[in-house]
Amino acid sequence: MDTFERAHVAFIERHVDARSGERRARLLRGHGYGEKLLLQNVWWPVFGNFDLLHPEYEVYDRSRKSYFLDLAFTPPFGQFNLECHGYQSHIKDMDREKFSYSLNRDTFLTALGWKMIHFSFDDIKDRPEICRSLLKLVLGPYLLHQGGLNPATKIEKDLLLLAWRLGRPIRPIDVCTAWELNFRTARKLLAGLAHKGWLQPISKGTTIRYYELKEDTLDLLF
Repeated sequence: MDTFERAHVAFIERHVDARSGERRARLLRGHGYGEKLLLQNVWWPVFGNFDLLHPEYEVYDRSRKSYFLDLAFTPPFGQFNLECHGYQSHIKDMDREKFSYSLNRDTFLTALGWKMIHFSFDDIKDRPEICRSLLKLVLGPYLLHQGGLNPATKIEKDLLLLAWRLGRPIRPIDVCTAWELNFRTARKLLAGLAHKGWLQPISKGTTIRYYELKEDTLDLLF
């Protein structure tokens, strides 16, 4: 039995032992192949543990109707719901009433502070790297601000967040505009991130024009 399998067995057994009644029964019948695959292909490669993660986590909708989330991540800085959706069960077989209820429930949970993270079973199975990248994009900004990752100053963390949000190569003028800094200071900050391996400087001739986020930047920050 490999490391993931051992950890997963212990994870489920721990939660089963801590529950009773319907909450226990729901875990035993609800945590199936798709949810396990989500953990194996997406969560485990990123975190390597199941800390603060809860399978089949009970919440209530706006009518006080009990509902179980596939996987709830409950760190001190937020509440995150990870869902595995199969096309047949979640879309094709859903009627209009269930569709409306699903949207209203998600909106209600969002209003209560939950961050909703949805993955399709097909992506989890065949394209897990996409799911891992999206998971890091969602959780990365929160984890950065907790200071539990790579050693970095607050201004470096905020600059990386700015680069992520731009969705394109970042230039010193972007930093000047966003933070009201002079050009020399902005260029120095970007050069510092490039020195740490988080940005790739792109030159035209002998002049660096802009900086691109490296493909593995999110992994470096975890």
